[in-house]
Amino acid sequence: MIPMRKIVASEFISLDGVVEAPDQWHFPYFNDEMGQAVWATMSASEAMLIGRVTYEGFAAAWPATDSREEPDEMVQFMNKTPKLVVSNTLDTVEWENSTLIKGDAIEEITKIKQGPGGVIGVTGSVTLVRALLAAGLVDELRLLVHPIVVGTGLRLFADEGPKLPLKLVDSQTFQTGVLNLTYVPADA
Repeated sequence: MIPMRKIVASEFISLDGVVEAPDQWHFPYFNDEMGQAVWATMSASEAMLIGRVTYEGFAAAWPATDSREEPDEMVQFMNKTPKLVVSNTLDTVEWENSTLIKGDAIEEITKIKQGPGGVIGVTGSVTLVRALLAAGLVDELRLLVHPIVVGTGLRLFADEGPKLPLKLVDSQTFQTGVLNLTYVPADA
């Protein structure tokens, strides 16, 4: 029997659950510790699964691999790693190594997850993460909980969301007060 792929979702999140626009509140808490943790999670992924908004932001932010004489490890990872982009509004995806998933994303992702391969990492993409959690497709939820109350913005867990029993399997406190928490489904 072929083992199923694992989906690992990672989010920057405030104490009040906000995940929207981390560029507005996250950076004062970023340090080498967090950078190493983020890189460890990302680099363990064989593929990225992202929604349209995250795709558009990432595609605009990361220079082409060939645009620098010696691109750094992160640039190479972001450009060379296969990207599965979930969108019903995009017609094409131009960023290197990107594949568009249209239609019933949960059905398609379930098929992909059942196939051979390694870890599929999800970053940002809150609407997608919510849908994956509700469908029981997330194997690990990694939250970098920042010691700030943002007050307004899109929250990871919607008021009307399903009950999701989780089990804490790892935790670490960074010098900046950020908590690095890893959860798995409680029945895992």
